[in-house]
Amino acid sequence: MYVLDDGKRFVIPRTELTYPAHSLKFHQVAADPIRSPVDLVMADFEDACPYQYKGEKSRAVAVEAFNTLDFGSKVVTVRPNNLHSPFFRGDVEAVVMGAPNKFHGLILPKIRNAQEVLQVAALLDELEPKAGWRYKLQLEVLIETPQALINAYQIATSCDRMAGLIFGIADFAANLGIREIVENQNQNFHYAKQAVVVAAKAAALHAIDNVFLKLWRKDDPPEKIKEIERMLREKNIGAANLGMDGTWVIHPQQAEIANQCYTPTREQVEMARRLIRFYHEKGGGSMTNPETGEMIDEATIKMALMDLAKGVQAGMVEQRELREWAEKSREVTGYDILEFMRRSC
Repeated sequence: MYVLDDGKRFVIPRTELTYPAHSLKFHQVAADPIRSPVDLVMADFEDACPYQYKGEKSRAVAVEAFNTLDFGSKVVTVRPNNLHSPFFRGDVEAVVMGAPNKFHGLILPKIRNAQEVLQVAALLDELEPKAGWRYKLQLEVLIETPQALINAYQIATSCDRMAGLIFGIADFAANLGIREIVENQNQNFHYAKQAVVVAAKAAALHAIDNVFLKLWRKDDPPEKIKEIERMLREKNIGAANLGMDGTWVIHPQQAEIANQCYTPTREQVEMARRLIRFYHEKGGGSMTNPETGEMIDEATIKMALMDLAKGVQAGMVEQRELREWAEKSREVTGYDILEFMRRSC
């Protein structure tokens, strides 16, 4: 979870848009609230940046964009080249020193263990005071190697800058020698995806699913566009059912469907409200939901609270209401799932 504005705002991203950092045009599209309706944007110095632009060219563009464009309420992040690249330190120094207080975090690729995260944190500890940062940059780490997956919980708990884990399917598949990463990916990568979710949630971080690589073109026939959109929706609904909080997107065309998959509907939010109210009116315990006939107890009420927490993110629920219901649960059980999972501030 990103904690922003001196702790007054929190964001668990449903959609994280990655785009090449070397092009001012891409920064402008990412900043536009209409063209890119996403929760987080990531200027990419790594895989999306052509070799000829790595180094000073891409860094200068990113610094200019951060200092001149209005990204609104979006979380703004940077993916530097990986820690072992000759470009890594220069990437981090350029944006941290050149755009203080203009973005919120770094997304770290190819991390293999907690010690590598601590190296990055130490570099930020060195640079932020020099540049006049008023807050600490937060970190998301890509889990995209077998070593990283085995070390995911240690990575997640490595330092207080950690905000989330992201499953990087392409590099992970390459490391395992797997070619197919689009069809049936939630089944074929079930273990890896849920391992990332478990590690993230055990550390009270958010978990972000991988990119979906198929895009439609303007001249594609309607039936092809509908099929790609169906596959995108199916992939993200499946990932949400594994516990993912959101997903990477590689083009704004994916944003609307992806947002929907990680956002409860108004009907689901209202159902959660009614369920929680009914449960507490009846005095808790185990009982039957009069609307569905399903058995409910304190555990199912915590599931409803998490739906309300997602409703807060989507602007459908007031933070005050969420806290009041969570407090009722805590008074009885001594356990506040929202606090434990950092789903509220």
